[in-house]
Amino acid sequence: MTATQPATRPGGRSARVREAVFKAAQELAAEQGTEKLTLPCVATRAGVNPTTLYRRWGSMAGLLADIAATRIRHTEVPDTGSLAGDLGAFAEAVLQDLRQPGGIAILSIEVDSDLRARRDGLRRCRELRTSQLEQILDQERRRNGGAEPGLTVERINDRLVAPLYYRVLHDIPGADAAYARGLAAELTD
Repeated sequence: MTATQPATRPGGRSARVREAVFKAAQELAAEQGTEKLTLPCVATRAGVNPTTLYRRWGSMAGLLADIAATRIRHTEVPDTGSLAGDLGAFAEAVLQDLRQPGGIAILSIEVDSDLRARRDGLRRCRELRTSQLEQILDQERRRNGGAEPGLTVERINDRLVAPLYYRVLHDIPGADAAYARGLAAELTD
């Protein structure tokens, strides 16, 4: 390496492979649905060896769970200046995420061999969403001089997040931004 060549960061190839695999999986999910997705198909689209995917994710459920968790991790926690605004923006972000190609797929994978990866993925996603909700409630406490907001993460999950998942999973019409914001408004009224 000469003085003019930038040093490559360790793990750079791994990050590029992960990005290519995520992109391929999301493209294929959008094109053909998640029911037909397989690790070999994703590997071919991503231009990597299928053993790379099996070694890293183990199953399609493991890959979809990692994609979902990564999307959630990269979602900014809203800070609109009010609890109602924060929860409304959060609800819209959840709804948008669920509608992404493969967004709801982790919930609908029924292959027995993927059950453990599916449960692990759901747990990771739930923990990430819970952390985001805790941050929203912490913001509200700071805005109100430490006063409790009168809501718990459990109640928000039951009254805001669960209905969104239910409507998207069962393809019930009306799950839109107005519906999401309406759920948030009901919690804070």
